[in-house]
Amino acid sequence: MATGNAWLPPRWFIVTFWHVHRQIVRASRGRKGLWPPRGDKWGALRLTTRGRRSGLPRSVIIAYFQDGENLISMAMNGWGAPEPAWWLNLQAHPEAVVELAGGIRREVLGRAAVSDERERFWQRWRDLDENLEGYAARRPQQTAVVVLEPHPVGTGDALHAES
Repeated sequence: MATGNAWLPPRWFIVTFWHVHRQIVRASRGRKGLWPPRGDKWGALRLTTRGRRSGLPRSVIIAYFQDGENLISMAMNGWGAPEPAWWLNLQAHPEAVVELAGGIRREVLGRAAVSDERERFWQRWRDLDENLEGYAARRPQQTAVVVLEPHPVGTGDALHAES
């Protein structure tokens, strides 16, 4: 099993990659940069939350896998110490919008997985990333496993994926 010594690129590289990835998705209007999970590989989706302080839409690209109708991600912030802003936003305002490959758009509610559900999803992430434990050991707090559940109520009008 991996330890806290799992290699990561420098923080500046991770942050630059996030910005470039988001620009690719924005410039291609979602035709590039988003992909579905396949077999033992995670997918990438665009999540738009409402800023906890500003109330403005905030978009990020995050990794996920699917569990039934739910989309499962991790609040990892590139394995840096702070909680990612998107997770803090979801805790304040659970309503969000996801964009998936192929132009699929869903309204969701975000929450933390708990108990046996968290363990089951954590194990699935272990299957997708053999260095999971080593990366998680870099963080001073437990990494939240985030469940994005379908939400049929019309939150999407208030959240336009422009950031």
